[in-house]
Amino acid sequence: MGIITTEAWVLHQGPDARPSNKPEPGELKREAFSFPEPEEHEVLAEPIYGCWEANMTHALERLPIDICLDRGEEKVVIGNAGVVRVLKPGKAVKTVKEGDLCIVFCSGVWDEAGYPLKILAYDAPNTMGLLAKRIKLHEKQVIRIPRHTRHSHEQWAAFSLRYITAWANWGMAYGCWLLLMGNDRDTDAAPFVWGWGGGVSLAELLLAKHSGFRPVMLSSNEQRFEMLEKHGIKPIDRRKFANLYYDERRYKSDLPYRREYLASEEAFLQVVRENTGGRGASIFIDYIGAPVFRATLKALGLRGVVTTAGWKGGMMTSAARAIECMNWHIHVHTHYATYQQGLAAARFAEERDWIPPVGSDVYGWDDIPRLGSDYAAGKTKTYFPIYQVNPL
Repeated sequence: MGIITTEAWVLHQGPDARPSNKPEPGELKREAFSFPEPEEHEVLAEPIYGCWEANMTHALERLPIDICLDRGEEKVVIGNAGVVRVLKPGKAVKTVKEGDLCIVFCSGVWDEAGYPLKILAYDAPNTMGLLAKRIKLHEKQVIRIPRHTRHSHEQWAAFSLRYITAWANWGMAYGCWLLLMGNDRDTDAAPFVWGWGGGVSLAELLLAKHSGFRPVMLSSNEQRFEMLEKHGIKPIDRRKFANLYYDERRYKSDLPYRREYLASEEAFLQVVRENTGGRGASIFIDYIGAPVFRATLKALGLRGVVTTAGWKGGMMTSAARAIECMNWHIHVHTHYATYQQGLAAARFAEERDWIPPVGSDVYGWDDIPRLGSDYAAGKTKTYFPIYQVNPL
């Protein structure tokens, strides 16, 4: 089997990976990167557009893991959302053909039912991402973009990870809510879905709107309020409860902090009551985790669902089991999607215009490290920052 060498932005393993030491953040280095030629069920592809994702920032920060160390590899190429052109399919490939423009489906390792266990270009060993001029992918890591699509390739690049994640997570959360409501669904006069700001939350809230719910998003970015209203989502200014950041250790030991937190929590819950007729949210989308999870559960109504597929602000959460039982709350956790769910999501996107609202700014190949820095610092203007690798 031959070797292919290409230009890439590469992340190397950290200098000291001992658990007792604070990890040293990594940086992308522009250099040659080599990989084996595709096998019979793989394709050789050239990335066109990519979308910077939170997992890429996690990889650079080496939090919660050094992915190079976890994979047992000296260096890796990250980037698992975007659009690629198929250059050469393997002889057994059936999903795509040469010349097809495809979105990346970022399941890296999956079980016998197709559910993801590890993610492409993150914790899945021997996988590579879009920060390279040439890459190889399994045939079930690409989904052909509909021919004569009405949407831009930049939009499809943003779609590939976050919107497919939202599709699978919403399907599970909505199904659980229907199960909770049973025959009483028609009597629920005000089913609300709330979400903390973010690209996946936006995608799910748009699905909630399609399903007949009233969507509400919490955001501290004024520039996004107009966009939310344009899409039929009610924005709530999160800055009204700026101290809503729960730290259990400080809550127990720091009285001034506790008072500030409780004041913000009550202000938040009052806003929830005012905007749901006192009933609380039917479904709450929470991709932040630990800092807001306590408040999320309190904002959830009776027979409510809290749902997530991520943990931006902290992985470890706790709940009072007795209260959750008495309130008939269901907690939903999903991890990306199956390939069939990805196909269904892409069909729905084309048919119903369920597609990310990307901005006009596109970072060039030379500017990719700056994009990583801008994203980490909260300086990107959109939920979906796009970069270009090869010409369309």
